[in-house]
Amino acid sequence: MVRPRDREIAERLEAELLFSDQQMRPLPGIRDRARREVLIEQLIESMHRVRYATLLPEANISEQRADPNDALFDPLKAAVLHFRRGSADEAFWLVFLFVHFGKHSRGGWRYVREVYGRLGDGGRWDWSHTSGDPPEFRLWLRDHGKQIRRPGAPGGFGNHRKYQSLDGFSPMGTGATVESYVRWVNPPRSHMQLIDEALQAADGDRRDAFDLLYRSMSAVIGFGRTARFDYLTMLGKLGFGSIEPGSAYLQGATGPLTGAQLLFGERSSAKELDAYLQQLDINLDVGMQVLEDALCNWQKSPERFVRFRG
Repeated sequence: MVRPRDREIAERLEAELLFSDQQMRPLPGIRDRARREVLIEQLIESMHRVRYATLLPEANISEQRADPNDALFDPLKAAVLHFRRGSADEAFWLVFLFVHFGKHSRGGWRYVREVYGRLGDGGRWDWSHTSGDPPEFRLWLRDHGKQIRRPGAPGGFGNHRKYQSLDGFSPMGTGATVESYVRWVNPPRSHMQLIDEALQAADGDRRDAFDLLYRSMSAVIGFGRTARFDYLTMLGKLGFGSIEPGSAYLQGATGPLTGAQLLFGERSSAKELDAYLQQLDINLDVGMQVLEDALCNWQKSPERFVRFRG
């Protein structure tokens, strides 16, 4: 059920979907009223999630959110606090940790909090220490992984990262992911310089710069299509970089690709479906991140609205 405050946008989205179906490319997936209404609800839910992140830079955030030894620690809010202070590298690093570990349904941010805060030993695996000595970080993770995974303490990786490993030295573990991320940034180059270089190479085009970064980030071990998309879109939403996705990046996707196939009623290639979505968004005007997220959630339950969290 669409909330009263969202009725106007819901009416606009329905009108645009019906127009697109009749006048542009057929959308057999929304001709059933129940399915159409659920997709509209998912689009609005995704728009709210994007808006939440874009408003964070102006929000009143407690300093406790940046302290990994405090139960209120939140990596995304901590990133905003560091960016405000001019510590851009630390802000980017926290967004990376936010995406890599994700938020566990029961344990919350425990994994990222205990790794970033070094299990409360007085130090931190902040950007300076981690990028300055990745092998030492991997050794620490090897020696403390069992304690982090201790029985009885709820926690783990978030839903999008549930197949990741905390291991310090396995080929696809957290240690390998972090070390390859440091190589990708390539200190002493800063994160801001990385973004600026992409924008320069793209002649200032936000979408082309996003694409350059997305493709180059394949060098980060364990960061597949979803993680790269989530990381880069979050940087854009928080205002850390003038970048935005120009497509839904369906190549290698599962949920969003299935959702696009359901919407268009055909099993076309990911490239073709991506182009269809770009055309559709000319009318919907919600942005590719909203479309990608909404389609992913819609295909899980196309006839009954379910609020999903990543």
